[in-house]
Amino acid sequence: MKVVDILRVKGGTLFTVTPDEPLKDSLAVMAERDIGSLVVMEHGELVGMLTFREVIQAVVKNAGAVGTTIVRTVMDDHPLTCTPETEIDEVRRMMLGRHARYMPVMNGRTLMGVISFYDVAKAVVDSQDFENRMLKAYIRDWPVEENPAEAEPKL
Repeated sequence: MKVVDILRVKGGTLFTVTPDEPLKDSLAVMAERDIGSLVVMEHGELVGMLTFREVIQAVVKNAGAVGTTIVRTVMDDHPLTCTPETEIDEVRRMMLGRHARYMPVMNGRTLMGVISFYDVAKAVVDSQDFENRMLKAYIRDWPVEENPAEAEPKL
């Protein structure tokens, strides 16, 4: 299974922000859309990722206030990315290795979508459930053989 399979199911809705946008405006979008991340784009290029992790760190650093903070000062400016052709097992290893919950999907320099650790986990569970059902169906339809002890000639 590949990332493109997740994107196909998930759909193509993307939410982005510019690096010079006030953090409070980005938080309003995240709250309104019930999303945990925004892709930071500048001049059509991916320049960072804003997730609730960066937001929490910024709020704690500013004694509980967002104030006039802009996205650029708190975003992850080196986000982990993958391509549509990346295998899900590789994405899972990458996300676990960096403790990343969200990953932009890039096709060259074009943003194709964002996948979350939840999306990856759901895809793996769905795949395993399908495989499990197929195996059970195969076993249930297994041809019935004679009892090997009865099939042996008696002396």
